[in-house]
Amino acid sequence: MLYQETTDKIIKAFYDVYNELGFGFLEKVYENSMFIELSALGLKCQRQKPINVYYKNEKVGEYFADIIVDDKIIVELKAAETIAVEHELQLINYLKATGIEVGLLLNFGKKPQIKRKIYTTKKNQRGSV
Repeated sequence: MLYQETTDKIIKAFYDVYNELGFGFLEKVYENSMFIELSALGLKCQRQKPINVYYKNEKVGEYFADIIVDDKIIVELKAAETIAVEHELQLINYLKATGIEVGLLLNFGKKPQIKRKIYTTKKNQRGSV
């Protein structure tokens, strides 16, 4: 799997934070906690990095990725009952807009949930793994 060693570290950090805090906090609490854990693992992290969206070479919007790790993995955090299709599509759109190929959707709900998404520019090469 693409960037498996790094994604394994991110998932470990997710479970460490989840086991310590449980569910019920706002996403910002989990974001701050994940940043601490990921940094402690020696990963280069950026929080709330702006992602510009273009249409016909015109900027039409801006998103903010929760955490980008090592400039190659987008980590999108949720604190929802469950992961919804909309959450997955949001992450796919972040990947499309940045050219980053790997994304992790981590949900701090009643049960911890993880979705790994891959997006490449090759036709039929996107989806979850």
